Amino acid sequence: MAVTRTILAVAVMAILSTASAAIYNVGEPGGAWDLSTNYGTWASSRNFKADDQIVFKYSPQAHDVLEVSKADYDSCSTASPITTLNSGNDIVTLTASGTRYFICGFPGHCAGGMKVKIDVMSGFSSPAPASGPSASNAPPPTPASAATNVEATGFGLAVLLAVAGLMA
Repeated sequence: MAVTRTILAVAVMAILSTASAAIYNVGEPGGAWDLSTNYGTWASSRNFKADDQIVFKYSPQAHDVLEVSKADYDSCSTASPITTLNSGNDIVTLTASGTRYFICGFPGHCAGGMKVKIDVMSGFSSPAPASGPSASNAPPPTPASAATNVEATGFGLAVLLAVAGLMA
């Protein structure tokens, strides 16, 4: 019986830990992966954590996404990307804490502002924005998946309560 309880507890923790991941569409709600979005402001208003996903949406005829080193990010160098993405709907899973750097590889786009630095925090944190209202006094954007996260977490809690009832 103790082994069954342990297995159930581990399964419930796995469900709860995966239910908390968020999905962020880069640049939304006011933009996308384009030349008109301020990615510094966008990224700084979010708390990214391991297992979250960022989605780059764009026209592949006009843009691409290169994951690069910090030095290449700073200099907008496209010479040695870590990864090149070009589907127009690229999903990147943030697998560990640390900083990741992304630029557009089309000539002049990175220098024009198409670059984003993603700081991935360790541990579990809220997907809600960390900072207050932006300079326009508009409320900070919420990830597109916030409602999904609440529903998934509620489901996970329901499972946990059901398992606890079975174990009693």
